[in-house]
Amino acid sequence: MWPAYINAIESQLPSSCIVHDRFHISQHLNVAVDKVRREEHTEMKAQGDDHLKKTRYLWLANHTGGEADAYFDELKNLQLKVARAWSIKELFRAFWEYQVAGWVRRHFDSWYSWATRSRLEPIKIVARMIKNHLDNILTWFKHPISNSVSEGLNSKIQTVKSNARDYRSFESYRASILFYCGKLDMAPELSQ
Repeated sequence: MWPAYINAIESQLPSSCIVHDRFHISQHLNVAVDKVRREEHTEMKAQGDDHLKKTRYLWLANHTGGEADAYFDELKNLQLKVARAWSIKELFRAFWEYQVAGWVRRHFDSWYSWATRSRLEPIKIVARMIKNHLDNILTWFKHPISNSVSEGLNSKIQTVKSNARDYRSFESYRASILFYCGKLDMAPELSQ
């Protein structure tokens, strides 16, 4: 959603569609929830309340049951700001399940209204950002694609780079990337 990227695409590929995928939207919402949690934890800690200590993962994870989920249910019932932020984030997940553009817009309008009235500044900032990019987000319903494969490949390349610390030549660096990303079996063949 970086403006320079959007401008470059629009000028160089004017007939292309820009798709903002669900991963990046979820990432922005998760960051907002965590900001709310940190702010509220600071306020509560000043009053001697440690309920939010070591709960970051609980607010960002998908819950599947277990002991941690029982504690998470208790936290949600404490009328915390972070619980409200989490609920707003979770409601947005339903956005991706719709099939008809009209229903998607209705869902978004309802969600946006709640998010902007939430009195949670990090959530309001993300909600406005999503609204500003809504047309390109809705493009996902026509072209459900993402750049997750290229980002995964880039992550592997960064792993090679950080593990080696430095290469004497680009050819050595390239060879390491090809071996690592190609999942080549380098074990010698055993003769019979």
